[in-house]
This record gives sequence, C-alpha cells and structure tokens, in this order.
Amino acid sequence: MYITVTKQTMDGNYSQSVSDFVAYLEKENEDKSIDEMEHFFNQYGEEISGKEVIQEIDGNTAKLKKTEPKFYSITVNPSAYELKRLQNHSEELKQYTRELMKEYAKSFNREINGRAVTVDDIKYYAKIEHQRTYKGTDRKIQENQPYATKILQIKNDIRKIENGKLEGNIKILQEKMSRLEKEAPHQQDGKRIVRGMPKEGSQSHIHIIVSRKDMSNKYSLSPGSKYKASETVFNGKPVKRGFDRDKFFKASEKTFDTLFQYKRNYVETYKARKTFLQNPKLYFSILSGLPTNEKAAAYKILVKSGVPIMSIPTNQVQLALKVINKFKKGIDRALQSGSIGI
Repeated sequence: MYITVTKQTMDGNYSQSVSDFVAYLEKENEDKSIDEMEHFFNQYGEEISGKEVIQEIDGNTAKLKKTEPKFYSITVNPSAYELKRLQNHSEELKQYTRELMKEYAKSFNREINGRAVTVDDIKYYAKIEHQRTYKGTDRKIQENQPYATKILQIKNDIRKIENGKLEGNIKILQEKMSRLEKEAPHQQDGKRIVRGMPKEGSQSHIHIIVSRKDMSNKYSLSPGSKYKASETVFNGKPVKRGFDRDKFFKASEKTFDTLFQYKRNYVETYKARKTFLQNPKLYFSILSGLPTNEKAAAYKILVKSGVPIMSIPTNQVQLALKVINKFKKGIDRALQSGSIGI
C-alpha cells in the first residue's frame, strides 16, 4: 500500500475551484457505458456527480485566504498483491475507503466543540480508477529510452530523405527501426512500451478529494500541518493541533489487512520503507533475518516492483553508499510508477 497526501498544488498558486481536478478524474469514464462508469462517492452516498463535488468543495472554503489550499488530495495505491486479495475491486475498495477515512479523522490532534474529530466532520469525495498509463518516471520507460531515441532519429532521417534533404535507403532504415522496436527490453503485447500506453494487469487505485474545512465550514482540518501532534496556547487556552501521518499510514495497512485477511510481508509495510530511509543497515539486517519463506516472498516482491536486487547487503563493507543509493533509486522508481508492490 502506498498512500500520498498532497495539497491541491505544490507551487502555492492555488486555484479557487476544484473543477479542473474533478474533470481530470472524470476522464476515465469517457467512451464507457453507464454500467461501466465509476462515480464519486463519500462516507454515506453513491453515484455523486462531478458537478455536486465541485459545488460542495468550492462552497466549503469560508475564511480561507487565496494563498491557502482549499482541498487536499489523497491517492491510495494498493499493490498488485493486495489487489489480488480482492474479489470485487470497485465495491471492496469503496468499503476500504470508508474505513480508511475513519482513520484519517482519528489522525487529527484536534477538537471540534470539545470532542475529537470524527469521520462525520470530514467533507470528502472519492473515486475508484482502474487504469494507469506509463509515465516518463517509470523504470520500463527509462530503460527503453535509448531505443526510443534511436528510433526517433531514424524517423527524422526518413522524413529528410523523403523531402530530398538527405540521401539514404529508406527500406534499410525501416528494417533497422523494426529491429530496435523488437530489441527494446520492455514489451507489452508484442509492442515496445512507450509513454501513454495503458499498463497491463490490475491497476485499481483510489483518488480522494478532501475539503480543507470541516463539514460545518467553520474549522480548518489540514493534513499538511507541520505539527505532528502537539499543544499550543491560544488566547490563554491550551489548543491541540497537528496531523499524525505516521499513525494514518500505519492504520491504513492495518485496516486493509483486517478487512480482507491479508498477510502483509515485511517489505510491504510503511515501517519497512521508513526504516530503509532512516537506517539502511537495520533494514537489510531485518530482511536477512526473516524466515526463509517470508524472505523468499520479500525478494519476489522487490524484484517484481522494479527494485534491482543483486544480493541483500549484510555487512558494513556491502553497505557501501553506491549500493544503498542504487537500491533506494529502484524503490523510488517503483513508487513513482504507480506499480506499487512494496
């Protein structure tokens, strides 16, 4: 499970409407029958229109400045292994989302009218998507890039020959281009994987739009708070503040595992990813000490996720910075690609 929580834009230039994001999420419904479409939903409602989402989110921004985000985006990316556990992706991911948002509310160190924040205070709209396309950050695209560059050059040369700007044999160039297409290391359905190509296999994931303000449009609930969980004094009174992301991410895994009786491997956990970033030596030590079956499964998961595994470092010499950086780069690519397996 890989979850991101981001404000509506990273550059501080905040749109005053959620309409563009809603339009982006509606694209997957194009050219689909009514029965095939995925609609927005929330804690208690189904088949919510994009128009209603825009009205509700845009109309829930009281006292927010133009320089403040109006909403946040939560993207939930189950791994191929997690998705395999599900029987009905749409219905079960909706069920999971509703339980997940309860944990989201619990992760706020805030009080509303003297009580803890609950899911009933959270104004959100979610949508299930089942497709992904390859992006430039994907490992397979990057490893195919040298072939793509050569193919593009050949196409340009053919065009020049046809326009009389270059001499050459078009047939020979076309044969060379055909060989390069087949030699590219990553293929799908007999074709070289390129940007924009739909990814094969199950790609179901969840997009959640969360209003910055609570349901009453009075209180600001920001998961982007720099405060994890603390108290401050405001007008002479102690006030709780903060959002605990660690708590939320850990709860997201526990919720999925409980709902669907999923047995999570060590390398699939948020704790493992955090350990790797903070203490690679400890990460490799734990990985090497796993029971044989679990360790074999961990290797399989990492390799399938695009992480370049040669051998798991176990001593100080093997823990060279070059090895760690290569391993980390592999993990980063896997996470960015959306093909999350760790």
